Amino acid sequence: MAERLSANMKLTAQCKRAFPDLERTALSKRASSIEADIYEKCISSDDYQERCQAALDELSTHVKHAESADTTGDSYVPEIDRPVERIGPYAATYHASGLFSTIYRSASDSHPGGLIAIKLTTPSAMVAPHNAYREARILRLAAHGTVIPIHSSQAISGGQYIMTFPFLPYDLATLLDRGSLTKAQIRSHLYALFDALAFCHSRGILHRDVKPSNILLKSASGPAYLADFGIAWTSEDPESEAADEKITDIGTTCYRAPELLFGNSRYGKGVDLWAAGCVVAEAENQGISLFDSGDVGSELALIRSIFSTLGTPNDTTWPEAKAFPDWGKMAFREYPSRNWHEIIPEAGEHGRDLVARLVGYESGQRLPAGRVS
Repeated sequence: MAERLSANMKLTAQCKRAFPDLERTALSKRASSIEADIYEKCISSDDYQERCQAALDELSTHVKHAESADTTGDSYVPEIDRPVERIGPYAATYHASGLFSTIYRSASDSHPGGLIAIKLTTPSAMVAPHNAYREARILRLAAHGTVIPIHSSQAISGGQYIMTFPFLPYDLATLLDRGSLTKAQIRSHLYALFDALAFCHSRGILHRDVKPSNILLKSASGPAYLADFGIAWTSEDPESEAADEKITDIGTTCYRAPELLFGNSRYGKGVDLWAAGCVVAEAENQGISLFDSGDVGSELALIRSIFSTLGTPNDTTWPEAKAFPDWGKMAFREYPSRNWHEIIPEAGEHGRDLVARLVGYESGQRLPAGRVS
């Protein structure tokens, strides 16, 4: 069983690189279909391994074709066919979009690299906990070498608000998907994440949306920065929720900590540590996410994925849950606990140990970011 699971994960990762435009479900189905066909035809364990390797080699030709169209590397080549728009005082071109913001890039002779990023938001259209004004204030409190620096912020016409940053064209999610990072590069970028979290947590700041796509990079070699503080929280900011009444609808799908799913509004830095552990697992496991919240990001699907992966917790294994408002309202299937060698078989020993110390039910027992080495 472990042999088949390992093969399936390798095939899924290779399919992701070969067919980057396919949805997660389609990728998983394609890999499972390949593995099942191999298993049905093989006549021995050695034959199984040989057939799996042949399938991986065949997929590698598609990987090379897909990556030949990429511009990923240490030199960013901007698109030349994007129209120039006026964003406040800047002549800018579109770069990317989020739920509540749009990112543009603009030439700037006064900043290294000659480019800046412009984050355009409409504060009146934002839904809590998204808050552009608070984001700018928290970023200034979080000024640190591995936190993206904010250059400026200002309101512009039409009720819009802009913040400017260094232009960082890459993110960890994209580079992991492409399989274009070395182990040393991945390790360096992950250390940057924990360095940023350690500083933020020492200042009483919760990021609340740690994920690979919020780790931005100047190039595949780095440097890396923790970015997007749009839903960050600190008790020092007047527009933050009360410490014991925090919004639980934070984070992104499969990186959300389990205490959020059971209504704990008194959460702390543990939500960032859990998410960071998920990022480490994904980086160690060939870009495959640790948990799955389904195609529509269902909380119940995420709970099932967490429980089936780590084992269903109870009042003994997760004592703090007894105080959560939504704990005990439903009965869940009793999944057995599994060891981390089985959960992330491709991970190295150090990475596996780090994940195990971060991705645990009891939030107070998660390894503090400052102790990651």
